[in-house]
Amino acid sequence: MDLKALETFVWVAHLGGFRTAADRLNATQPAISARIAQLEEELGVRLFDRESRRATLTEKGLNLLGYAERMLALRSEMVQAVAEKGSMRGIIRLGVAESIVHTWLSRLVERLHYLYPAVSLEIEVDTSFVMREELLAHQLDLAFLVGPITEPQLKSVPLCSYELAWVASPSLPLPPEPVPLKDLARWPIITFSRNTRPYGAIQEMFSGGDMPAVRLFGNSSLATVVRMTLDGIGVSAIPPVIISRELTDGRLKVFQAEEPLPRLDFVAAYAKKPDSLMAATIVSLAAEVAATPTAGISL
Repeated sequence: MDLKALETFVWVAHLGGFRTAADRLNATQPAISARIAQLEEELGVRLFDRESRRATLTEKGLNLLGYAERMLALRSEMVQAVAEKGSMRGIIRLGVAESIVHTWLSRLVERLHYLYPAVSLEIEVDTSFVMREELLAHQLDLAFLVGPITEPQLKSVPLCSYELAWVASPSLPLPPEPVPLKDLARWPIITFSRNTRPYGAIQEMFSGGDMPAVRLFGNSSLATVVRMTLDGIGVSAIPPVIISRELTDGRLKVFQAEEPLPRLDFVAAYAKKPDSLMAATIVSLAAEVAATPTAGISL
């Protein structure tokens, strides 16, 4: 039985459509339909109910899915165990939080290319909220994002933890430390975008009835957050590890407020599916690279 046809069957089943499976497998929709038709002809059964808009498994299709997933998993294990690393190939769709981009991602890419030169990465930088949804929808194979991850469909592995700190330009006339929150509210607070843990934590700090209104400037670009902080537009809440150069040369400073900020705990997460062995291999490499001390990269 053609393993490519079985792989196509599994992806159509997981994604619920021939077109989405074609995009995932870099094939045309007619090619996907032909592989499924070939498989149905070989088995003499109908595997999908094509009456609805979504490709729904028939009873025989449900029976086949477990066997197909085990066969593909065994194939992946065989290749990992027997093949030379240089012969491993494929495309991994990787989602990355921007804090990782500005710390150790380039070292991971360099090491991965050295060990697995035929494996390609398609990298998407986004918020942890968006990446979690894309993992569940099988639009990403792997993501480095803020944890914890509780979805049972996803496997997660701890990667690193970064301090989140209050940062300002020395030109801002801050009161003596620790700075009271009421005084901090005089300036805009620049941080990660809405639907992120830092944004939510800061919003909660200022939610009391006796607290003044706070202006939160959420931004999906850390480079922009740092630029606005350097320009004295407001104070920011970001990991100091990404601004080591600005802190060293005195263009920015970390200060204490009466309310501390939470740490950012990053994990690697990927879907539990037959072809996840390469993702698991990259996670092992990422954990090693993230554990290696390195200076933060200036934005």
